Amino acid sequence: MALLFCIVFAASFFFAAPFVGCSRSLLQIHRPTTVLDVAEALENTRNVLSFTPIGQSLSASASPSPTSFLSLQIHPRASVRKSSHLDYKSLTLSRLERDSARVTSLATRLDLAVNGISKSDLRPLDKGSEFGAEDLESPIVSGSSQGSGEYFSRVGIGKPPSQVYVVLDTGSDINWVQCAPCADCYQQSDPIFEPSLSSSYSPLNCETKQCKYLDDSECRNDRTCVYEVSYGDGSYTVGDFITETITLGSDSVNNVAIGCGHNNEGLFVGAGGLLGLGGGPLSFSSQLNASTFSYCLVDRDSDSASTLEFDSALPPNAITAPLLRNNQLDTFYYLGLTGISVGGELLPIPESAFQIDESGNGGIIIDSGTAVTRLQTDTYNVLRDAFTKGTKNLPSADTVALFDTCYNLSSKGSVDVPTLSFHFPEGKVLPLPAKNYMIPVDSVGTFCFAFAPTSSSLSIIGNVQQQGTRVGFDLGNSRIGFVPNKC
Repeated sequence: MALLFCIVFAASFFFAAPFVGCSRSLLQIHRPTTVLDVAEALENTRNVLSFTPIGQSLSASASPSPTSFLSLQIHPRASVRKSSHLDYKSLTLSRLERDSARVTSLATRLDLAVNGISKSDLRPLDKGSEFGAEDLESPIVSGSSQGSGEYFSRVGIGKPPSQVYVVLDTGSDINWVQCAPCADCYQQSDPIFEPSLSSSYSPLNCETKQCKYLDDSECRNDRTCVYEVSYGDGSYTVGDFITETITLGSDSVNNVAIGCGHNNEGLFVGAGGLLGLGGGPLSFSSQLNASTFSYCLVDRDSDSASTLEFDSALPPNAITAPLLRNNQLDTFYYLGLTGISVGGELLPIPESAFQIDESGNGGIIIDSGTAVTRLQTDTYNVLRDAFTKGTKNLPSADTVALFDTCYNLSSKGSVDVPTLSFHFPEGKVLPLPAKNYMIPVDSVGTFCFAFAPTSSSLSIIGNVQQQGTRVGFDLGNSRIGFVPNKC
């Protein structure tokens, strides 16, 4: 009874005091340690730069599985486009630099919304779409391989479909693709989409509801809707707002509102555009009127495959948590996190550290585009200190970029590290694999604790912590579900 009392007490939505009332020994409901396979991780770092790039050869089609879903591959950087990095540490530093820009972008967008400043991608959720989801699946490709985003989907644009990689982004709503003629286009892996070759290309009038959903738009010649999206990190896209056919495997969706970008710049090198999976009315999932969608992100240093699925139900064994929305910014997916444990012991972190306040600040979102989980500084310090306490037997190493807790594991084949778990209401617990929070930063044995502090009020669960787990968004029932080892 004591254990039950502690969990219910700690999970109270309004409880804001530190978790100091529960006996630590009673909370050891999972193994206190888990094994990190050092040798396997280092082998992956040596292989990732030598993958034979598949370039444009990866098709958006695949043979249907018995469930009628399509399954297409996920690949790291070198699998899609040859890496320019000569060693793994250089690759790591490049990834972390992009990740910092991403986090700055998300924090800026929330600040703009909370302060009442209109900006692209800051629209309220509206499910009044006339499109229908049809149990679609899409290819996913690791976006770190492209120099932008973290994971990519291979889709077809137009009729006949032109194949292109697009960044998968749960933190954005606007779908867009680079279009000819280009006033300013960055390098991408595929040819630039040519609207004149598509029979389904149709510009949107300024009076359409899709155009009016945009925060940053204008009319050209008093008729054509022109969109603009900026991402807070210097990246932007500007062009005509149109409807087009998007093809996922053998399934096509007509009349999807997307941006046809003639002027684009930023961190999207390699991909041809972006597929928005956020909560606003213009996101791809919203235009499908999908009741659910899910994805599973493979290890960025692997060449294995997984899928993005629409309207597939959460499995009954999913570890679920509340899916919350911020009244100031419905693009982001917030989740009801109540605590974090290390080594089976719940940390003394107030639940308020994970909650949205009345002004729209705070809270914790789950994001496909952010790599490293960011926590408010005080919360991070408690987590880091507990983890270092449990790893005193491991030799330390110098800090690397944003990582302040690193280890020299060059002489180890495997090590035991404290189990790290996320806690949700109703006693739900999601333990993470060791490789999802102890990651290599070079090929010689330096591993770092893959969490970082943020000065922003917004906390973010990144894709390093999501790897290998199918993450399902049950939009109709406001739940998010996690199913480990389901890629």
